[in-house]
Amino acid sequence: MSYIGEKIKFFRKFRGWTQKELGIKAGFAENSADVRIAQYESGKRTPKGEVIPALAYALNISPLALTADTSSYHGLMHTFFELEDKYGLRVTEIDGKYYLRFATATLNGIEMNSELSDWYNVFKSYKDEDITVYDYDEWRYTFPKQRNDETQKELNKLAVMKKKMNEEKLSKD
Repeated sequence: MSYIGEKIKFFRKFRGWTQKELGIKAGFAENSADVRIAQYESGKRTPKGEVIPALAYALNISPLALTADTSSYHGLMHTFFELEDKYGLRVTEIDGKYYLRFATATLNGIEMNSELSDWYNVFKSYKDEDITVYDYDEWRYTFPKQRNDETQKELNKLAVMKKKMNEEKLSKD
């Protein structure tokens, strides 16, 4: 089984779907949907081009959740090295224990402390049993969808407030 095949199978089972259900949701013909997914999951075929985003969309996850290769310790180390090269990830030692941290708080204009704070808060909610493991996994696998949804809600609230202010102004005139 290939790495991406393992991830497809994991997320399909996480959603509680059959191979056919996922294949149809991803846009494959009904008569071959299950075969295509079975081939991807077994590693006989590798999804290419627009298939990965289609599968991710169907599974309601980020395409990155399917493609990050952390299936081996070496792959994980190379993922860390890539994060070091691209984003300034650093390994530090404190009292004989090793930690990963970012060299700067901002990566490509994104405030990492805010991102990590969100992750920590959701994880803490899970550990404190305020949310279920399903809710925690749902947050992780769809990230950053929730942040975008929250931003849209705030924009909608502002639009409503602006509309009310304009209506009040017009009624006074």
